[in-house]
Amino acid sequence: MNEKTKVGIGLLGCGAFFAFLGIVLFFDKGLLALSNIFCFSGVVLLLGWQSACQLLMNKKNYKGSICFILGIFSILLRWPIVGFILEIYGTYVLFRVNYALRNQICAKLRL
Repeated sequence: MNEKTKVGIGLLGCGAFFAFLGIVLFFDKGLLALSNIFCFSGVVLLLGWQSACQLLMNKKNYKGSICFILGIFSILLRWPIVGFILEIYGTYVLFRVNYALRNQICAKLRL
């Protein structure tokens, strides 16, 4: 496992931690925004720029991409519950369609 993968896993872990804290502390906007930044940068480091852009720009994934991006903007506009629900739905739709990508991410996370 190279350094980029280790940093990506660390960023995903930080993102999950801040998401957990943001939910426990009654959907705190700042913690959920930090969680978004960490998770997104962790996925980009694990997959690479090209694969991450292909994931978001694929015609089958437009619905999930739009929901995920609207969720991020909703959190930044101080609607954390609506934003979190949109992000969860967008993430589900993004990774539901592409089993090969999910397997690729899981393969990179194996130690």
